[in-house]
Amino acid sequence: MSASATDLDLPPGQKGTPGRWWHLREDGRVVCDLCPRYCALKDGDRGFCFVRQNVAGQMVLTTYGRSTGFCIDPIEKKPLNHFYPGTSVLSFGTAGCNLACKYCQNWSISKSREFDQLSEEALPWEIAEAAVKLGCQSVAFTYNDPVIWAEYAIDTARACHECGITTVAKTSGYITPDARKDFFSVMDAANVDLKAFTERFYRHLTLTHLQPVLDTLSWLTKETQVWLEITNLVIPEENDSSGEIQQMCEWILKNLGDEVPVHFTAFHPDYLLRHRPPTSLATLTRARAIAQRTGLKFVYTGNVYDPEGQSTYCPGCGKKVIDRQGYEIRAYHLKENCCEACGRPLAGRFGEVLGTWGERRLPVNIRSVRS
Repeated sequence: MSASATDLDLPPGQKGTPGRWWHLREDGRVVCDLCPRYCALKDGDRGFCFVRQNVAGQMVLTTYGRSTGFCIDPIEKKPLNHFYPGTSVLSFGTAGCNLACKYCQNWSISKSREFDQLSEEALPWEIAEAAVKLGCQSVAFTYNDPVIWAEYAIDTARACHECGITTVAKTSGYITPDARKDFFSVMDAANVDLKAFTERFYRHLTLTHLQPVLDTLSWLTKETQVWLEITNLVIPEENDSSGEIQQMCEWILKNLGDEVPVHFTAFHPDYLLRHRPPTSLATLTRARAIAQRTGLKFVYTGNVYDPEGQSTYCPGCGKKVIDRQGYEIRAYHLKENCCEACGRPLAGRFGEVLGTWGERRLPVNIRSVRS
């Protein structure tokens, strides 16, 4: 459990929770070692993410225990198609982000500098108990990147595991080697946004770099038991060329294997990238076909109506083993993790029976659950 604000020697009126992954530079600046930005902060400065701050020569997480809200989602919304299909997940996030995506789909949260949006307060054990009371299989750290509030996410994940609740990280994977072992050691599944496959895209549209994300993906596959799925938001005229998609799929096949699920999802104009059109179904279908020809076995489309591209097929016999329409499962032909027709195991985490949550999205007031 992270220490409380009283464990810090802070100026009067200053609140915060001790941060991890930092060091003090000779010039007195606190250097954040959590993400590859390595922000060097003078006293009072906040990092690029805005939620980590140098207070009296100490790193402080200013959003511990505070959220923009809680909601029960279908696990397929994360998206995770091979992690206990049909089950419900209690989702929440905080504020801020360590990326600067010009097309951010959650910009009101990730770009927030107004902490009054953090209207929900809940300690890790309260979130875990709420998930149990609400009948959720999992808790997801999402909406904004949980890497920047890793202390809160880690403590909550540990509390969830004590209650038999699994944990999910929805992240861009922009994290240092120093921090990623601690962060992912308590995650059962992760969906990582591989936003593009060029340094140009990452540098100009997110103000970050591609290689640290690739390093995280490789490390997750080779060094952990975390169930991994990948999302690529396809943006017209930015990352939608057949050549770039082909290169990305070849890298995934070589470095992560042929069974990691990949989701190509549709962009809609938002934030600072309103001049690009929405992604067409034809573009997503083309991306999916490229991935399948490359040899990837589980490729999906998202944010569009496409039952064929959202369903799961057995790589052995070709049977449609999970028939999806959006987030709704219409037919299920797996026995535990094996195809009912040919018996071939499918990669993923599957329960003995299909979850029954459906496609509902239910906002939750944590205070009312606790009472």
